Amino acid sequence: MVHQSATLVAVANLPAYGGGLRIAPSAAADDGLLDVVVAGPVSRAAALRLLGMVRRGTHLSHPAVTVARARTVTVAAPDVVAYADGEPVGPLPLTCTVVPGAVRVLAPPRPPVGT
Repeated sequence: MVHQSATLVAVANLPAYGGGLRIAPSAAADDGLLDVVVAGPVSRAAALRLLGMVRRGTHLSHPAVTVARARTVTVAAPDVVAYADGEPVGPLPLTCTVVPGAVRVLAPPRPPVGT
C-alpha cells in the first residue's frame, strides 16, 4: 500500500491513451499486471513540460514520476472524479483489477522474424 500526494495517477493496461499519449510505455495487455504511473506534486510549468514528455513517452525519466505494477489498484482522493477512456466514471475511490484472459483478440499470425 502506497500513500502519497500526486498531480496525476494513471492506471494502464496498454502503453498509450487515445490521441497517442504514451502514458505507460512499458505496459503490456498480456502480462497480468496494471502499470500505475504517478506524477508527484509539481508546479503548473512542470506539469506542462511533463505533458510534452508524455507525448514522447519519455516522462518516466522525470524525477517526479514513478511507476509500479500490481494486479489490483485502488486510487482514493477526496472530491476527485475518475476518468476512463476520456469519460467520467464516478468519484474516487476506484479499484481496478486485472482479469486474465477476459478478452480474446483475433489477429493474423505474425510473420517469422527476419522475413
